[in-house]
Amino acid sequence: MNLRPIQRIAFAGAVMGAFTFTACAEKQQETTEAAQDQHEGMDHSTMDHGQMTTQEVVEAPDYTSVGGPVKAQVAALVDNYLKLKDALVASNAQTAKAAAESVLAAAEKIDLAKLEGEQKAFAEEKVEEVKQSATKIAEAGEVSAQRESLELLSEATFSLTKAFGATDQKLYYQHCPMANNNQGAYWLSANQEIRNPYFGEQMLKCGGTEEVLN
Repeated sequence: MNLRPIQRIAFAGAVMGAFTFTACAEKQQETTEAAQDQHEGMDHSTMDHGQMTTQEVVEAPDYTSVGGPVKAQVAALVDNYLKLKDALVASNAQTAKAAAESVLAAAEKIDLAKLEGEQKAFAEEKVEEVKQSATKIAEAGEVSAQRESLELLSEATFSLTKAFGATDQKLYYQHCPMANNNQGAYWLSANQEIRNPYFGEQMLKCGGTEEVLN
């Protein structure tokens, strides 16, 4: 088969797309089979299968009784995080940079002074992780470099949201098994439908939901 240069490029792109989709599917199958093996080894005699939900991936303390502006401030952080995640899905480095700066500004506004003891220590740790990762994303010039800091930002944002009960919005903690050189990585989404921020169009639907909040 004698292909013209443009046809060769299109053909190569199609082959690469098929390869990455197959690789993602195979990786997800491995993860699913491992989870099934673990599930089959459990004692189900006392379990109410009607109440079974997704697993708890991120453990967070219960500080939902905390009053004051913290909940609204963390909710604002989540809103800005979601804009950043969407920018990475679109592989738009400039939009991601601006969104990361907004995440950083939202984190700076979280009032930790009125928290005490373990609540304050927990919040300080997670807010610092948000600031560090958002700063790295804002300073990175390439989408690939920005994506390297997304998982820490995602975990810290989700932990704060869960701990302080910051939103009534349903949130999905999702996972791509091929991100970070096949080590896997998580992100937070307001939509159940998978839109992968680690690969964008390259593997847009690679991944699955592993925890649901609200």
